[in-house]
Amino acid sequence: MFSTLELDIRPGSGIGMFELGSSLWSVISALRTLQHLFPQVEVKFDLENTSTTPVILHLRPYFDLLFSAYHQRLHTICLRKPRDPHPLVSLRYKDSIICSGEEPLVKIKISRTFGPTYPGDELRYPGVWFSFDDDTVSEGLRGSSSHAIADNRSKEVKRIIVTQKDAQDAGRDPLDEVTLCPAMYGDISRAIVKVNNGVVLHFYGPSGPSTSSLYIRLGETTAQDLNIDLGTPSRIYYKDDERMAIHSPSPQLEEESQSTDYFYNYFSHGIDFLISGQTHLVRKIILHSNVPGSPLFQQYKRCPWELEGKPEDDEDDSPPRMRFTDKFEAISHFLSPRDPPPSMVHDRTEYEDNITLPSPTSRLHGYDGVILEVNEASQVVAVMIF
Repeated sequence: MFSTLELDIRPGSGIGMFELGSSLWSVISALRTLQHLFPQVEVKFDLENTSTTPVILHLRPYFDLLFSAYHQRLHTICLRKPRDPHPLVSLRYKDSIICSGEEPLVKIKISRTFGPTYPGDELRYPGVWFSFDDDTVSEGLRGSSSHAIADNRSKEVKRIIVTQKDAQDAGRDPLDEVTLCPAMYGDISRAIVKVNNGVVLHFYGPSGPSTSSLYIRLGETTAQDLNIDLGTPSRIYYKDDERMAIHSPSPQLEEESQSTDYFYNYFSHGIDFLISGQTHLVRKIILHSNVPGSPLFQQYKRCPWELEGKPEDDEDDSPPRMRFTDKFEAISHFLSPRDPPPSMVHDRTEYEDNITLPSPTSRLHGYDGVILEVNEASQVVAVMIF
């Protein structure tokens, strides 16, 4: 373990290795390589609505990281107890060290470094504010304090909170989604599923959330196309599980056709592509919701998918859609107004010995061209189109 943890404060942008707008998936992936710095990481979320509520990462002893509810983007960074000696923290702002561990960060030093600001219980500046009590993150986000703070020049800073600069605008909900920032460039902003056809991917870029788009078509897009358009996959996995073939009308033919199929796994986009080993064309597409508490949580980044329905007429440019935030019952009725089709139970932990999850089993519901994987809380954790 390092004797000193060196961090730079970037108002409206981040602290140290943490950048506002980063995805939950990328932050946890990075933390797995930093266990020497953060040996204890707690993931906190609402068990009732895991796909639509904020997620908090608690990194002992210093950080609370708040991620937005829908797109799982780093929204707020809270640095606590900057004088904790395990390890010592050195804080830098631009070219100045404002806290070195041995010397506390006090009110007068903040004022000298950042300049004057509006009166209040905390010292607030665009994109960063300093608190002198130990209230929780949620209390700080509401902007209230239960203790009056005397105008004491030597009052010690207990918490440093970094948010986007526009997060403090009047009338804006402090838990709104993160606004576009460089950490989001290149990520998928929307994945519009066109049943029986494919998926249209829209990407974040400097000009907005739909700077560019990519249409991946079933039976037309090749593995080479994916390499060119999406880059090299995170992993290439050769399919060796043929158990679902038993449900095919011609199981022997199905097994033979699938014996050389392979997956392109794009973990950083939350998408898998099953590719024919014979034609090298895309056969199936799987989009993952990255629902906390589900067996596949953190294997894939959240893919913000939308299931598109049939347009009312040829001139309808805004057909109805259901999104990853909608409950299974609503999506099922959208796909088929009749009763939901029979489902199969799927337990992804049955071959894992030491895994305890609040929702280990899911159900697979099949429709025309679509399979939904649904957890016990009626949240769709994955969509497969074929």
